[in-house]
Amino acid sequence: MKRILITPGEPAGIGPDITIQIAQAAWTAELIAIADPLMLEERARAIQQPLTLIETHLDVTPTPHQPGTLKVIPVALKEAVIPGELNVCNAPAVIQALKMAADGCRQQKADAIVTGPVHKEIINRAGIPFTGHTEFFEQYCQVAHTLMLFVAGSLRVALATTHLPLRAVPDAITKARLEVLLLLLTEGLRQFFQIPLPKIRVAGLNPHAGEGGILGREEIEIILPVIEALQKQGYQIEGPLAADTIFTQKQLGKADAILAMYHDQALPAIKHISFGSLVNVTLGLPFIRTSVDHGVALDVAASGKADASSLQAAIVLACSLTASPDISSYSVTRA
Repeated sequence: MKRILITPGEPAGIGPDITIQIAQAAWTAELIAIADPLMLEERARAIQQPLTLIETHLDVTPTPHQPGTLKVIPVALKEAVIPGELNVCNAPAVIQALKMAADGCRQQKADAIVTGPVHKEIINRAGIPFTGHTEFFEQYCQVAHTLMLFVAGSLRVALATTHLPLRAVPDAITKARLEVLLLLLTEGLRQFFQIPLPKIRVAGLNPHAGEGGILGREEIEIILPVIEALQKQGYQIEGPLAADTIFTQKQLGKADAILAMYHDQALPAIKHISFGSLVNVTLGLPFIRTSVDHGVALDVAASGKADASSLQAAIVLACSLTASPDISSYSVTRA
């Protein structure tokens, strides 16, 4: 029996709405929300969804989820939630839920974490440095490297850098970092997606992949040498390729995964292709973590109009990935 922990994220956004919506369906796994029970009850009434909360803890034996119910581990919010209105006082509880979920998985009391959307600005305004879930879990779990991988069926796109200002991206793309991330991506595809010899295509950093050095030399001096070195070791890696064509259906069909150089090089294209079914996966952690592909949508919170399809996809994928061999054995190795 798989145990999936759900952190709904920003309480004023749609995270609670979609958590309540997915609780209406039957699941063979156990779903546990780490959240404020009062907030969930109020939101369920607002969106007119039946919900029976069952307070629980991680030392009991998992049981399958029952429609219309939701197991919850309480994390009290400091102030009452007004849907659509951010409150800096409630930001610490959002982070506390993430820590509790990570601790539960690291203690092997749960199998995966599925995260709802958070609002980075309000967390930082609370005095808590936070650039994103991926970076938070990397630091909290004290792992050297993680990789953000977006998945929608056979579409898999990873990011060499995540939440950085655009002017900081070139300095962050080093030979050492690229090698580690390509190895991490290869091992993740092997272990979790059962692809024995993954084919990976790598995007260039500059327009037209540098145009032979005319538009930038990062492809010649950094990206290509790493790819060629790994090719000699038997890895099926190709690039650097122009980012303006790498996300076409023809090119996507030639790869098991693509490594893009920065966030907005990849996200506009893949969200256009798969928004609503796209799932964010963090590779490199000692547990499975998946997430929705959208933000907090403050304007839709408590309206009953939130779309839970991405959260549903994230839970389905989390359950699938937990079927892989022991996650504790996941490490970067060479071919």
